[in-house]
Amino acid sequence: MKDIICEKIAEIERRENVRVLHAVESGSRAWGFESPDSDFDVRFIYVHPKEFYLRLDKTRDVIEWQLDETLDINGWDLQKALRLIHSSNPTIFEWNNSPIIYKTTPEWEYMRVAMPNYFSIKSGAYHYYSTAMNTYINYFKGETVKLKKYFYILRPLLACKWILHKKLFRRCFFRSLRTQNLTGK
Repeated sequence: MKDIICEKIAEIERRENVRVLHAVESGSRAWGFESPDSDFDVRFIYVHPKEFYLRLDKTRDVIEWQLDETLDINGWDLQKALRLIHSSNPTIFEWNNSPIIYKTTPEWEYMRVAMPNYFSIKSGAYHYYSTAMNTYINYFKGETVKLKKYFYILRPLLACKWILHKKLFRRCFFRSLRTQNLTGK
């Protein structure tokens, strides 16, 4: 599947006239608890040629490439990514720290190293706590609850706990989730 995803990334670069700086897996596969029917959540950061950024009209900052039973591929323009890093949006930090990398570049390595300086403990903890609460509110009201929804509550709560305990957001959080497989062993 990795080869197919890399081909899709190359196709996006050709058809959209962009250069993908960083492409990763996001979602259950990156967290280590995918199910047999899990799709591949491919996320990427891209940059247009410099002339694109000199335009006066408003331009899209998202590429939504494919959404089907197998692949969910979309990405953000570098400008959008930089704004989200500056505002400490946890999603961009997750993409930066995903253990499954489909493509990366030396330019992204500069970003990867600098990003921890912009992470806000308060913002991160609030984000994950809110994510867990929203999952609870939306999926735990009926008589039956899918097992995977428990993971969608546990994961953000564990992320919140990790952030508050370690006062940071690093790759080791994802490695910890994958190696412990949410069992604490």
